[in-house]
Amino acid sequence: MPITTDIVATYRSPRRVMRSILDRGAGEPQALGFVMIACFIMWVSRLPSLQRAAFFDPDGAEFTTMAAVGALGGIIFAPILFYGVAGLSRLIAKALGGQGTWLRARLALFWSLLAVSPLVMLHGLVAGFIGTGPALNSTSLIGFVAFMAIWVLCLKETEVGA
Repeated sequence: MPITTDIVATYRSPRRVMRSILDRGAGEPQALGFVMIACFIMWVSRLPSLQRAAFFDPDGAEFTTMAAVGALGGIIFAPILFYGVAGLSRLIAKALGGQGTWLRARLALFWSLLAVSPLVMLHGLVAGFIGTGPALNSTSLIGFVAFMAIWVLCLKETEVGA
């Protein structure tokens, strides 16, 4: 199944999609691919707001500088942070009786990050074109709730449904 089809299906049934990913034999290369694509999309989604900041503050940093620093942090260092978060989630799940593996915990988190990428892009567009306010707060809340729901359900599938 194409990844875009899986992303759409995740909003209907996250556990079924996670089970499908596991049944296809996803390994570390797929996990790394998920997190790298998700981090790239997160970086791209920040570009409109960085352009807005550069436009409204001409004395501040240039757009290219902010974009380069964002790329360094978002594409190079963020995946390392997400590996740590996945490890922590695995330790918590194990303490609660989970039967999954470290790889499955990474797949659950990284897939969840990738699955909410359409909402991350929407958030970036709202931040860039509208700016702070109720619209940005709403998209932030919707994205966060969707991410947490998908992550918890995917982690449950990897830990309990194993």
